Amino acid sequence: MTGQPVGGVAVKAFPVARSEARLLVPALMFIALVVAAVASLGTPLITSVATSFHVSLGSAQWTLTVALLSGAVATPVLGRLGAGPHRRATILATLAVVVAGSALTVLPLPFAWLLAGRAAQGVGLGLTALMMGVARDHLPEERSAAVIALISVVSIIGAGVGYPLAALLAELGGVRAAYGLGLVVTAAALLTAWRSMPEAPEGRSAHVDVAGAVVLAAALLLVLFLAGERNLWSRHLAVAAGLAVVAVVLLCVWAVIELRSTTPLVDVRAVRHPAVAGANLAMFVGGIGMYLLLTLITRYAQTPHGAGYGFGLTTFVAGLVLIPFSVLGFVAGKLTPRVRTRIADPLLLAGSAVVVGGGFALFAAARSDLAELFAAMGVLGFGVGGFSAAMPGVILAVTPKSETSSAMSFNYVVRSVGYSLGSAIGGLILAAGTGPGHLFPDDSAYTTAALVGIGAMAITTLTSLALARRRSSETNPYGTSSRRRCGPCRTPACHVPMNKPWRRTVRRCAAYASTVCSGRSLNHGTSLTWLT
Repeated sequence: MTGQPVGGVAVKAFPVARSEARLLVPALMFIALVVAAVASLGTPLITSVATSFHVSLGSAQWTLTVALLSGAVATPVLGRLGAGPHRRATILATLAVVVAGSALTVLPLPFAWLLAGRAAQGVGLGLTALMMGVARDHLPEERSAAVIALISVVSIIGAGVGYPLAALLAELGGVRAAYGLGLVVTAAALLTAWRSMPEAPEGRSAHVDVAGAVVLAAALLLVLFLAGERNLWSRHLAVAAGLAVVAVVLLCVWAVIELRSTTPLVDVRAVRHPAVAGANLAMFVGGIGMYLLLTLITRYAQTPHGAGYGFGLTTFVAGLVLIPFSVLGFVAGKLTPRVRTRIADPLLLAGSAVVVGGGFALFAAARSDLAELFAAMGVLGFGVGGFSAAMPGVILAVTPKSETSSAMSFNYVVRSVGYSLGSAIGGLILAAGTGPGHLFPDDSAYTTAALVGIGAMAITTLTSLALARRRSSETNPYGTSSRRRCGPCRTPACHVPMNKPWRRTVRRCAAYASTVCSGRSLNHGTSLTWLT
């Protein structure tokens, strides 16, 4: 099968055999789950780390922040390397770095070495986009879309899997035992990748734009630092604002470098495509809202009864609150590919954003009973799962196969920044609602934060609806209806007259973003059957 041409050279793709595909899909899911779960290990262990290493809670917080930072920096670089001929070697080398970092977190070394190990573990977050690239290159097209959607969902619910396990091990055997879990599963992921990852298709090339990577890394460092240092905004607003301006300038410089580069780290011109730009904007704002609600619920559950609200749950029991999030998120991920045959991806994004907004409304109105927190977390999981499963379809519909890893890696950087800002916004709102001499914020501060989250999800919904409207107008610019449907995906096709001298009708399949003339796909080179 011949894929997208790259630099004038036809790229030959190698779909794996059916028996190998059965092994490849679980391997892709397992690796995506492991890197997400290991990166999130820092969340339930912050207090344990502070106690064990005799450091402040602010310093212990960096065991989580440094993993997010290294992941955000490494993701676009790995995405570019994954678009080249050495994708398998890139995956194995990255997992080897993650295993080495996991070993540093287990060994009895000083706190600085723990941070180094957590930074190495965070690099693995960049592998999610590469897993999507492997699926798109080596699985049949009708199956790859569903697998990519599930990989996207698994990368989210991994936190819900790792949180309670890490908390339980920390209570039973200490912080080293919890990090030992990360070493075991990352070693298993490395072995799985070595056994199952196929080589990249022939004819591709990838060069890393070093200057662009350095400037982007500096900008992301500032953005995530500002998102994590909430005290800086409350005590030194001028300094924080100045650093924010520097971050914006660096991002602008990075965009100029990428536009002028012949081998950009991220194809900025492709990112400017209305569908891709709209999807990334929805991911950014939606990520703020989604992570805001996640942090609000877990923090509320752990607040002691002495504050006048809360449930005083231990870290492990609070982690169990995430189980509905993971379960319903996975259910939504499984359902979304089936719903996509009837509903466009942007509309699924909008619907999922509405569901997350419903979770905010539920949390704002009813949180006096633990069951209500479980319900709100389940609603959040279902919305996040549907949103994550639909997002790749919006971006990949206008992205060549060879650029899958790079395009999705940029989307994951946007998601990481959105998550970090969501956590920071939640902390700032709760800090503002904490009275002088009080350790915990007023209960009304949680309601205020929930209302802010509803606003964020409203913006996400409107952005997604605008994407759906634009996609509809591009698919059917003449406003004509058609009773015909694409055989493989059942998507309605519209009839678009071509310009002279062709004088023939072209049918466009919105789901596959492929132009079809006389039943023959010009993009994929495969015959499509049009049904009435």
